[in-house]
Formats: sequence, structure tokens, C-alpha cells
Amino acid sequence: MHLFLAFLLVPIIEIALFIQVGGLIGLWPTLAIVVATAVLGSWLMRVQGKLALAQLSQSFSELRDPTEPLAHGAMILLAGVLLLTPGFFTDAVGFALLIPPVRLAVMRYLSTRIKVQRFQMGPGPRPGFQDRGGDVVEGEYEEVTRRQGADKGPSGWVKGPDRH
Repeated sequence: MHLFLAFLLVPIIEIALFIQVGGLIGLWPTLAIVVATAVLGSWLMRVQGKLALAQLSQSFSELRDPTEPLAHGAMILLAGVLLLTPGFFTDAVGFALLIPPVRLAVMRYLSTRIKVQRFQMGPGPRPGFQDRGGDVVEGEYEEVTRRQGADKGPSGWVKGPDRH
């Protein structure tokens, strides 16, 4: 129902704003503003997106929870879509989403409405795995026997220091 209202109300708001602004400043200045906000918004989205991607990469390398950088990236992507959509209302919402404190406020609001059931990094335990606790390390091994005559130098698979 909320999505239906958004698809119904946003175009109506945009049309009303186009009529009002176009009546005040004229057609060509109105169109120039729409094009300028699209260009400026795409540039800002690119800059903010690079920063969000760097934060996401850093959270992965430090094995931290990537939820916040992912949420920032998603909101920056949404801001870009809104800024490329012609209209004053969508531009205002898009520019607002490019402001980090606004994104934090949106994340805070959404975190009260969304409950994370589980978070896991890495492939996780295999089926049938039982954690016995303590210092026990499960592993597999394969016994390798030496072939006769294997001590005659490098195998040729890798280059030694003298073979460049």
C-alpha cells in the first residue's frame, strides 16, 4: 500500500512543482535547473560512492560488520537514481541522501524497524560439523611417499634462483 501511494503521489508532486517553478521562472530556466541538478548529482554520487566503497573494503579487510557501509552505499545508489529522475522533489530527496548525517538518521530509523536475525562472515561450518570446544582442531591429511630418484634436483615445475 505504501509503495502504491509513493508511485501515485510522487509524480503528482513533481508535476505540481514543475508547474509552480515553471510559472515563476519560465520553461528554459526550469529545464536548465533539472539538467544541472542531474549533472551535479551524478558527480556527487560518484564521489560519495567511491568513499562508501572504500569504507566497505576497509570493513571487509578488518573483518568488521559491513552493514553500515553497505547501507550507506545503498542510500547513495538510491540518491543517484533520484537525482537522475527529472523533478524537484526527487532531487531534494536525492541531495538529502547524499548528506552523511541524513543517511545516519535514516539508518537509525530503519534499524528500529528492521531486526537482523543472523550475521556471519566466511563460509561457516560444514554440514555435520560438531564444535567440541577446547583446543581440538579438525583436519584432513594425506600421506605422501617419496619416489625413488626424487632427490635429483628441481622438478621443472618451478624455476629455481639460477633459472631466469
